[in-house]
Amino acid sequence: MEHDDFLKHNNIIIENITPNEKQARLKISDSSLNPYGIVHGGLIFALGDTIMGLTCKNTGRKAVTLDANISFLKPGKGKFLIATSKVIKIGKTTSVLSAEIADDNNNIVAVMQATYYFID
Repeated sequence: MEHDDFLKHNNIIIENITPNEKQARLKISDSSLNPYGIVHGGLIFALGDTIMGLTCKNTGRKAVTLDANISFLKPGKGKFLIATSKVIKIGKTTSVLSAEIADDNNNIVAVMQATYYFID
């Protein structure tokens, strides 16, 4: 992933990788913030979608997001956010995953669930 410009541009680093769980860290910078001084919701969504997509990729298959939802629970603040993904189900053509995004004080900022479609 070291050659992924999207991850670099958004200060996202993939950290923990196991067969059923992945973690990514977003280093919060001034460019991460919305006009209210908190992490932009679109960036929080991108962090969660990225880590769930990488979890799908770990199956050895190519997948795209079919649908996704997010619930924002607290403002994204601090030095970093950490997204953790978990597999709910891997099927023949689709998979369902969840992600939890927390701040550097272990406050849950958002929760997500998404369905991915295998394109191969």
